[in-house]
Amino acid sequence: MERHLSALDIQKIKRLGRKIVMVTAYDYTSARLADSAGVDIILVGDSASMVMMGMKDTRYLTLEEMIVFCKSAARGVKHAMVVGDMPFMSYQVSVEEAVRNAGKLVKEGLVDAVKIEGGTEYADTVRAIVRAGIPVMGHIGLTPQSASMESGYRLRGKRAEEAKSIIQDALQLESAGAFAIVLEYTTCEVGKILSERLSIPVIGIGSGPYCDGQVLVFHDIVGLYEEPPPFAKKYIDAASLIKDALIRYREEVLTNRFPSESQYWNMDPIEYSRLLELISK
Repeated sequence: MERHLSALDIQKIKRLGRKIVMVTAYDYTSARLADSAGVDIILVGDSASMVMMGMKDTRYLTLEEMIVFCKSAARGVKHAMVVGDMPFMSYQVSVEEAVRNAGKLVKEGLVDAVKIEGGTEYADTVRAIVRAGIPVMGHIGLTPQSASMESGYRLRGKRAEEAKSIIQDALQLESAGAFAIVLEYTTCEVGKILSERLSIPVIGIGSGPYCDGQVLVFHDIVGLYEEPPPFAKKYIDAASLIKDALIRYREEVLTNRFPSESQYWNMDPIEYSRLLELISK
């Protein structure tokens, strides 16, 4: 029986010196494709709020909605570790509520681990969730849930004082028991220092080549999202391919070229005659 990679497996990849590959996916189809491509971690991110629901930022996603996305993605995964984002206000109120909601995300969302944004201020929360038996991935640097409180979506770690604070956050999360850390939109020097100093993996997104791994959103990789972040890379322009297919489909429907004979089926002639006789009465 196949099993998902565990937190220990992910940490072993770092020790072996191999880069960790993580993809953010939100549903069965995209998660299944990413898993079949051999990625190590599927992150079901709260960015689903924007990418899948059209919201302006990540703060509007509810725990119940997150569970639906997690459950959908997890069903498409056979090998990769599945990590679910703890949405805004699902862990900030109290440690007890955070543990309860993390458990709910695991039990109902079918994830293997949860991710929490924030550093030193959430070390006790991370510690409590880990104590409950749930692996936790940290998230520092740019933290989208609180970006509006921290001068917006800007590159972090440009100044020495801020860079030092991010490094301290990472050390606190490691001490609290986090099995890995996402470092978002932070200078590459900070990514290098953290990857060298921490025993746990540092997975970068817009944080340079020195991190232990990288993560990008599925929709950004394949060119489906119209407003990708500046650090994303589009490997194909799927949006144009899909639009072209839809235009061709529309034209074929309008000109009666779809469906063709290979896409519909006939009754047996005798049965059809009987049908006409039946409905004529």
